[in-house]
Amino acid sequence: MTSEHRGDYEELVDEISELLGAPATLENRDFELIAFGAYDSEGDLDPSALDPVRTRSILTRRSTAAVRAWFEGFGITRATGPVRIPPTPEAGVYRGRICLPVRHRGVVHGYVWLLDDDPGPSERRLSAAMGVTARIGALLADEAQHGADLSRELRAVLTAERDWQRDMAIAELRTALGTRADGPHTVVCVAPWPSADPDDAPSGRAVPGATALCTLPWGTADQCVAVLIRLRSTDVLTPATTAAGRLLERARGGGGPATDGAGGPATGRAGGTSSGTSGAAASRDPGGTAGEPGGAAPRNALRGPAGATGYGPSRGPSAGVATPRSGLADLGAAWWEASAAARAALAESRLGPVARWTAIGPFRLLTALPPDVARDPAVHALLFPVHHELARTAEVYLDCAGQAARAAAELGIHRQTLYYRLSRIEKLTGLDLDDGEDRLLLHMALKAHRL
Repeated sequence: MTSEHRGDYEELVDEISELLGAPATLENRDFELIAFGAYDSEGDLDPSALDPVRTRSILTRRSTAAVRAWFEGFGITRATGPVRIPPTPEAGVYRGRICLPVRHRGVVHGYVWLLDDDPGPSERRLSAAMGVTARIGALLADEAQHGADLSRELRAVLTAERDWQRDMAIAELRTALGTRADGPHTVVCVAPWPSADPDDAPSGRAVPGATALCTLPWGTADQCVAVLIRLRSTDVLTPATTAAGRLLERARGGGGPATDGAGGPATGRAGGTSSGTSGAAASRDPGGTAGEPGGAAPRNALRGPAGATGYGPSRGPSAGVATPRSGLADLGAAWWEASAAARAALAESRLGPVARWTAIGPFRLLTALPPDVARDPAVHALLFPVHHELARTAEVYLDCAGQAARAAAELGIHRQTLYYRLSRIEKLTGLDLDDGEDRLLLHMALKAHRL
């Protein structure tokens, strides 16, 4: 969690550690680590203190959904005082815990955690520690409120039609943010958002690291979410990718986090499905065209454009992250980058679900082209559904820099089949795949088509 109050949190957690004579950690209500106290005692060196749950929380700065659900089962979200949680080795909890809910005006904003000993801290000390958690709660509430209340200002910046309108909107947002406006920021775009209902829009409170958040139109019918994320430095984008993953999880109906085990984005090539059958159906060239030569293909051949190579459109919402910038002057350009990266991730599943502007390659240029300009009559015939497999073959071949062996392996076909398809592509388009400019035209047109 990136915060201007980080030093305050650490001091307050240290104060609780001293009060209770035990190391304490502070997490937000989404179980993401904010600070931990540096309490010096022999118990800190006890290996039993580092059970799997505690170790993961410190190393990755977050807990899994299963761990979160397990602890919430003890009523910590409703508690107004300390909650003791017994050790449960089968859950990876070798030591008991004491949870101090962090509340402000009745709303839980986080939790302070301590390892429970026998006899443990007295009720008087625990009561004093709860007084410190109230001060932490006020800080967390203040920080969350800033992110929740700036939707109008951020939307005005991102939808301004003229430079002077954008300048005025940025000035208003800068005034609202105060000293926070001058630090490093980036912008995240999540699209499409599944509902246009304002009641379903996320708030800055629910997104870690959000300075401001709003919903915007996406295309003609859909909505997207724009988030302004404050960073500790322009070199570390973890808060932005974590926020993107959290929003994608919500956009997909909570069907599983769109982050990896350490809270980072689940980027890379999409996972494919191999044929689990035996016999002839498992050995043919998948999606092949009648009359193609080549015989049997490998058993792990791809079954479609969104198979193991990740070619083809994304099957759900995606997110884009802009290049970090200092201050707010280039917020309009950052939003353009974030939305372009989200478009690229939607068009090319292997870029997502979270795509950084710096990593989308040729889509950085293609997303800047008007739709009509990106179409070319020579490639038009190849884009009909009946020629889908030929179009995919052409794109994979060109992505492999024209190396036939690599392209055939990527497609799961024999090289002879590849050559046959390439000859059909040349006849269909009138392009010469031995000519560099023709290859460039075909390559860009195929990628632009998915945008």
